[in-house]
Amino acid sequence: MVAAGDAEYSSVAERLGIKPDMVVQEIGWDEDVDDDLRAAIEEHIGGDLLDEDADEVIDVVLLWWREDDGDLVDAIMDARSPLDENGIIWVLTPKTGQPGHVEPSEIAEAVPTVGLAQTSNISVGPNWAGTKLVPPKSKSKQR
Repeated sequence: MVAAGDAEYSSVAERLGIKPDMVVQEIGWDEDVDDDLRAAIEEHIGGDLLDEDADEVIDVVLLWWREDDGDLVDAIMDARSPLDENGIIWVLTPKTGQPGHVEPSEIAEAVPTVGLAQTSNISVGPNWAGTKLVPPKSKSKQR
């Protein structure tokens, strides 16, 4: 039987657009990350999250980001380089009131600089929120 918390986290993996057998990379891991979310994603994909040194083509990047982590534009550019052309970056930040909280405006300002589009924000656990970044739709596909 699946515990209520486990079911909640596996549905978060699905809401993150993560499907079984996807290649998911994790950047910015630290002691404060949500281990239940990480475990649920690993269970959902049937494998381990890749670390920042992975050299495979990535489907989804989980970028754990805190206020004092440096330059967000640089971090997103680095995260984007191994990403599949249709890959997604989730910028995971501490929620309001949590240590390291990042203002949503900071993410919104970084997104156009790196050539991505911000599409949605979701809660990914008690202390973390996720902002979804995707490649912009090309002009030809919009017609």
